[in-house]
Amino acid sequence: MLQTTAIDSTPEAPDVVLIRRMADGDEAALAALYDRYAGLVFSVAKRIVGDRSTAEEILQDIFHQAWRTASSFDSSRGSFAGWLLVAARNRAIDRLRRRQGEALDRAVEEKVALAASLETAAAQNLMLSKVRKVLVELPSAQRAALEMAYFEGMTHSEIAERTGEPLGTIKTRLRTALGTLKKAFQS
Repeated sequence: MLQTTAIDSTPEAPDVVLIRRMADGDEAALAALYDRYAGLVFSVAKRIVGDRSTAEEILQDIFHQAWRTASSFDSSRGSFAGWLLVAARNRAIDRLRRRQGEALDRAVEEKVALAASLETAAAQNLMLSKVRKVLVELPSAQRAALEMAYFEGMTHSEIAERTGEPLGTIKTRLRTALGTLKKAFQS
């Protein structure tokens, strides 16, 4: 049964409240979460697949999945924003794999934990600003490997092939870059 409830589903409500309301069938809660995170999800998908219409399909798929599975979301395992972004990234990589028809190596499995809350547009902008600042400060080889893995959806092996570097070097660069990002968000 779908319902719309103004109580606790305002755009300013915390994610956990909106997710609980969405699990109860509150379309306004879904709309608030969509307004809050659609831009991020779309940009991650578009950066990976390179196609606006495919990125829009992925965006719709992710929020449809969020609507269907809202009752099983566990905030102790990570933020809703983090879940959305990882789901969008994985879905985009799956689309690329299907499109290319190749058997690619597994994608990077390390997760960037989003320790900060992205519940407001201001917090979201601060988060993006912090990510950009950390990325600019990374050594160029680490930044390039991170961008290829997370924005182009490349596997470790594909990055090693493209750069001509040993696979172990690529893995070390990615691990070090992710560690730097993680430290920046824990401080």
